[in-house]
Amino acid sequence: MKRRDFLLNTLPAAAILPEVINGYSVKAFNSESPLVQALMRGTSLTDHVLVIIQLSGGNDGMNMVIPVADYSNYFNARSNIAIPSARVLSIAGVNGTGLHPSMTGLQTLFSEGKAKLIQAVGYPQPNFSHFRATDIWMSGSNSNQEVYSGWAGRYLNNEFPNFPSGYPSTDMPDPLAIQIGSTTTLTTQGPNVNMGMSITNPTNFYNLVNGTTDPVPNTPAGKELNFIRTVNQQTQKYATVIRGAANAVTTQLTYPTNNSLADQLKIVARLIAGGLKTRVYMVSFGGFDTHSVQVNATDTTTGTHATLLQRVSDAIKAFQDDLKFLQVENRVVGMTYSEFGRRIKSNSSTGTDHGSAAPMFVFGSNVEAGMLGTNPTIPGTATVNDNVPMQYDFRSVYATLLEKWFCLEKSVVDSLFPPNINTTLQSLPLIKAGACSGVTPPPPPVTSELLITNAPNPFVNNTDISFRTAGGHTLIQIMDTLGRLIKTMVDADYTPGTYKITFNGEGLPAGIYYARFQNGVTQQVRAMLKVRG
Repeated sequence: MKRRDFLLNTLPAAAILPEVINGYSVKAFNSESPLVQALMRGTSLTDHVLVIIQLSGGNDGMNMVIPVADYSNYFNARSNIAIPSARVLSIAGVNGTGLHPSMTGLQTLFSEGKAKLIQAVGYPQPNFSHFRATDIWMSGSNSNQEVYSGWAGRYLNNEFPNFPSGYPSTDMPDPLAIQIGSTTTLTTQGPNVNMGMSITNPTNFYNLVNGTTDPVPNTPAGKELNFIRTVNQQTQKYATVIRGAANAVTTQLTYPTNNSLADQLKIVARLIAGGLKTRVYMVSFGGFDTHSVQVNATDTTTGTHATLLQRVSDAIKAFQDDLKFLQVENRVVGMTYSEFGRRIKSNSSTGTDHGSAAPMFVFGSNVEAGMLGTNPTIPGTATVNDNVPMQYDFRSVYATLLEKWFCLEKSVVDSLFPPNINTTLQSLPLIKAGACSGVTPPPPPVTSELLITNAPNPFVNNTDISFRTAGGHTLIQIMDTLGRLIKTMVDADYTPGTYKITFNGEGLPAGIYYARFQNGVTQQVRAMLKVRG
């Protein structure tokens, strides 16, 4: 990488804050966008905030959200780590699905109508590398696309090509997004420069005295030095407003101790209540790469994973209670995600290996509470290669929050994602009606009806797939147990009705395949068994 390219892509991640808040460094993303302009026009929508919680390492979603209705297959697949059915926590308004017994905090939020569970979120052709999978989630790309910019960075670069010159501005004096205790991510990387700015622990500054600097030579190195100083000056200005917001809040509720996620969320609540116009906050909590000793052999409800889940659940509950206490609860929606899930079958080391789809949680007083989707399909004889079949594409979750929480036009939302993505972005029922003026979230999908079937099942080479669409765009994808996209059978607009197509599986090995049906806000997954002739 050329030195200039290195500076453009990484230097905003190395700016320095001369003071930390509660022992945590802070990262500020500094640039305006049509998103913020739309939110800053004096309407009731101007103060919406999104808090993103990354569960780093690949969380085992099947022990986080237990498929009680299919408990026998669940237990058979992972008897050495399975949560006893009697210990599973119920979810208000949801039958046949429960939470890990350590997650009492989230259970309470469900009972208060402030949490939503989204089942089996992923993407076609999943990648099981921590780094690559994280990049996919941040860029919103297909797994086989090398996209070197983030969706927010591309958007901001299109609207503000002169960044970083001229910011912060009078119209937007605050950071657009803040990440606690981390460096800039791919999310804010534009085509030429990272649109974000990191603020970390104190080290050294380049001549930051009242915003003045020494002259620089008219050379390539001098231009690089000038760029560095510009970034540092911006960081110093943002440091002032961040400290001001933090100092404006003197009383908060008690948060759990020895819980780094709670520590981070406490700062987020403090900054939101302190008056920052920041729209996106990002925090992270690691340790979810549980290949071994995920549970204690003598009690599977305890152990490493149980401790992680309890800290996540307790931190989110404390955060939500604090937001209510600080009278900013209606402004905030939060979400959790992990770069991937784990396999259906546990391994012999009382752990789980890298998998594909996993559940997500969205929480807040404006969330349409309950569960979206169904329990994952679990084969009766699951093997080490079996993955949780995807129900929802993660990009549809992002798109829904942008459209229904940040109130963007659908065309603008679509522009935030790379071209030729192998999904159709859905508007999901995640946010209550009225969050955006004149925008009504779609009704929850009907999941009791069987919308896609196949016969014969099992089949040798060919099977007829029948599906019933309500009209509009309809998608049917065939995937294997590794989550790989085998074939797209349907990707077109249909009039309402029932249709039949034939899937030719000749040449494919015997085993389970999944037909994923998507129509508007509705999708179903059909397990199909190919056998030898």
